[in-house]
Amino acid sequence: MKVAITGTPGTGKTSVVSFLAGKGYKIESFDELAKNFIVGYDEDRKCNIVDTEVMDKALGNASEEGIVFIDGHLSHLLSVDFSIVLRCNPSELEERLEAKKWDKVKIGENLEAEAMDIILLQACDMHGGHVIEIDTTNRKAREIAEEIAKIAEDGFTGVKTGKVDWSEWLMEYAGQI
Repeated sequence: MKVAITGTPGTGKTSVVSFLAGKGYKIESFDELAKNFIVGYDEDRKCNIVDTEVMDKALGNASEEGIVFIDGHLSHLLSVDFSIVLRCNPSELEERLEAKKWDKVKIGENLEAEAMDIILLQACDMHGGHVIEIDTTNRKAREIAEEIAKIAEDGFTGVKTGKVDWSEWLMEYAGQI
């Protein structure tokens, strides 16, 4: 079973999957898998452009035993059995991205994407009811990894989406990003 661990940059994906790896789960890095599918470079965003459709076709036929978590903010664009979307209040997300020394434009773009549920909407569009969102605001990566491990043990059931809402933040900061 393939499970995407996705979310806006800075929501805690890599930190969480490091704890999942410590629990014995197999982890794949989207960025590592994508190296053979880079088709260009986006100068404005300072990132590689990946042909996720070709990548998905190439990787789609690989069968996996057990659960494999695919870590990356584009991993929900792959043919996975479930997507777990990590979410973070944009105010805290801003602090996290500033700590990474990201430039203001890139930070603003990512805050807006988080507030507008962009990755969640894409994941739901691709995977329907097989999407779970988890709020990482003010939480430790170990705690979130424990929650994900429990979700996996329970067969990916329970509350899935609709519990995270940053619309108040968006209304307050609209036009200031």
